[in-house]
Amino acid sequence: MGKIPVINFSLFTDIDVRNRQTVVKQIYQACHEIGFMYLQNHGISLDLIKQVFSKSKAFFNLPLEIKQQLAWSNEFSNQGYVGIEREKLDANKPGDLKEAFNVGRKDAATRGRDDAENFFVSCLSSPAKDSCILAFYQACTELTHRILQAFALALQLPEDFFITRHTEQNHTLRLLHYPPVQQLPQPGQVRAGEHSDYGSITLLFQDEIGGLEIQTTAGQWIAAPAIPDTVIVNTGDLMQRWTNHVFCSTKHRVIIPSDERVKQSRYSVAFFCHPNDDTEIACLESCQKEHTPIYPPILAGEYLLSRLRATY
Repeated sequence: MGKIPVINFSLFTDIDVRNRQTVVKQIYQACHEIGFMYLQNHGISLDLIKQVFSKSKAFFNLPLEIKQQLAWSNEFSNQGYVGIEREKLDANKPGDLKEAFNVGRKDAATRGRDDAENFFVSCLSSPAKDSCILAFYQACTELTHRILQAFALALQLPEDFFITRHTEQNHTLRLLHYPPVQQLPQPGQVRAGEHSDYGSITLLFQDEIGGLEIQTTAGQWIAAPAIPDTVIVNTGDLMQRWTNHVFCSTKHRVIIPSDERVKQSRYSVAFFCHPNDDTEIACLESCQKEHTPIYPPILAGEYLLSRLRATY
């Protein structure tokens, strides 16, 4: 399959069972054949998405010394500012030409904070303290729950199978900025190196500048441009392990444009959905019909830490 499907997700909540089943089949096919899909009518306010992009641009426009005060410090919290070239998604290539800001609950939750707003990094200039960002984090969490329901039904599991394993909200909301390329990149350097995502599923909201490419099962790279009023959804490594490659975790990258867009900033927002740390990721019985388990069981938290250590 060489094309990313577009799915009307509103039909998943339709009272007509046949429409619901159609969406489940479409999602199964997309996850099985290419690992990426566009969802229309996903339920997140377009106005809220615009506000998040505006907040993101405002943050990345701050002086570097202010952003560095919020610097990413370790893989256990996985929160804060990541400077240009600090992250290397493709270990065999130079650092990525992007900067990012990660928002998550995990680090604060382990310190026993009860106030929901204080689960996030508490810095005056931090996007993680902004009510708009908090509302968006919650909206993304709710959308991933609905998608996980569809996944469960597609795999002939109880509808709440995945949701009950994502209750701790170990998710990461990531604001991303790819600045204009002012000088000749190093050999092999791109805006985001070839990689697969680490968790269960990812939501991606992107602007019109483009550059995202995904690798098909045939090894070809195809563009995944922005389609208005949609969100890109892709499956990650843990979902691939869970499903014994029934659902695939697809390699993707962000290339440097070869036209005038190279002089423009690119912005995107990713929401990485991760299971609870103590969830054992073992091959599902329904995914062992044709093949024996490919991977040994692993705890979700251990896998995430191992991938983050390799990336920074």
